Amino acid sequence: LELSGAPLRTIHETCDEFHSHLDLVRRVSGPRGVIWLSLGINPLHEVETIPRMPKARYRIMREYLPTRGELALHMMHLTATVQANFDFASEEDMVRKLRTALGISPIISALFANSSIVGGKASAFASRRVEIWHHTDPDRCGLLPFAFEADFGYEGYVEWALDVPLSFIVRDGAYLAAGGTTFREFMARGIEGHRPTLSDWNVHLTTLFPEVRLKRVLEVRGTDAVPSPLICALPALWKGLLYDAEARESAWALVAEHGFEERAAGLADVARRGLAGEMAGRPVRELAEEIVAISSQGLRRIGHAGQRDADERSFLDPLRLQLESGRSPGEEILFRWEGDWARSVSRLIEYARY
Repeated sequence: LELSGAPLRTIHETCDEFHSHLDLVRRVSGPRGVIWLSLGINPLHEVETIPRMPKARYRIMREYLPTRGELALHMMHLTATVQANFDFASEEDMVRKLRTALGISPIISALFANSSIVGGKASAFASRRVEIWHHTDPDRCGLLPFAFEADFGYEGYVEWALDVPLSFIVRDGAYLAAGGTTFREFMARGIEGHRPTLSDWNVHLTTLFPEVRLKRVLEVRGTDAVPSPLICALPALWKGLLYDAEARESAWALVAEHGFEERAAGLADVARRGLAGEMAGRPVRELAEEIVAISSQGLRRIGHAGQRDADERSFLDPLRLQLESGRSPGEEILFRWEGDWARSVSRLIEYARY
């Protein structure tokens, strides 16, 4: 189940929309005994036991993705995420925002790491979801090393997307497997007599899953599903970082000198250790504290007021509490799971329910 929110100007509106959605879900689910958990992964069931959504698109993906990554089915059937979308005004603006977002994405992932219980037991990860995405499909996932090159722009993203194999094409409402054909090859030779269309290209772009995805907007994708206050904190954090030029430059300066291997290693360490991880030799918790402070100043300068607040900085308060604890949400759950919960599933459910 996915909420695709409307384009809204302020986080006040975005958070109100989310809570209205959550109220509706509770009204429908409660009488049926259904509980929704604020976790980045199904904590109890193995992938083989999860019911399959009977859609042709997913059938083809279930057949293709496991040929590319050993945990692709875990991604499809076990994980949950919260994402946010942001506008850009020009190619130059897109590059600055996308590059900054990719550079700091591991730090954001640490703040929201929340998938530490898997299959009814503790995993070795603060965010098993982040680790699963690392083993889903190297062609279409990850931190996009070419985005950090000096000449990166729209063309660079297009050239990358052209060489990613298609998952499928759609003809007369039917999904047809593409057999590993790249879009570039599709343009040159077609697929079983079918020639590419602009619609094929648009669909193809929706099957690319980098940590930050370029569409008509920028989609930041690196975080686990989390409790309600943190869900509202996510778009606020990114807004303060991306929509204020001074904040964006400060955030980029934190990671600008990192090599791509350092970025990738940082993301892998965050998956395992959350806020306790390191990135390019620095504690991620320190970097996260700076990121939250930079975003707060950005939101202050933007100054979008709500009914009670002069700006949107209060939405960052749950992140400040997280940083004070020194633990990501998944680390906190693991601490309780192995401590006073005594590995009780019922205690986990009560704690994590929306």
